[in-house]
Amino acid sequence: MAKRPQRTMTDQHKAALAEGRAESRAVKGYLEALEQNRPRRGRKRTAESIRKRLAAIDGQLETASALARLQLVQERMDLQREVESMGTAVDVSAAEAEFVQAAAGYGRRKGISYAAWREAGVPAEVLKKAGITRGGG
Repeated sequence: MAKRPQRTMTDQHKAALAEGRAESRAVKGYLEALEQNRPRRGRKRTAESIRKRLAAIDGQLETASALARLQLVQERMDLQREVESMGTAVDVSAAEAEFVQAAAGYGRRKGISYAAWREAGVPAEVLKKAGITRGGG
């Protein structure tokens, strides 16, 4: 069997790959931050209403069947996590600044339209800062 020649990447190719990874990270970080801060449908839960439900779950655990107990334990864990995260707001401004720097190049390379960015939840003013326009800029 003939030995394949070893391929090497140019410094330019390595730099382009690193730039692509950095842009992807910035876009992903911003979209995830938007998702975490997106308003939810329905009535907003308060810490007090969650504590009441936790107390009710504790009362139901003793008499619940094995399957119902499993579901109650999971609900309790979810509610405790929700109470803990209530006080922490995600700061989107740092992620937004990185997004603004990276989005135009990323979108151009991946063929992402203005409409797709908007449907993903990116505000129009952020796209404008990033240099992304309806006309495909």
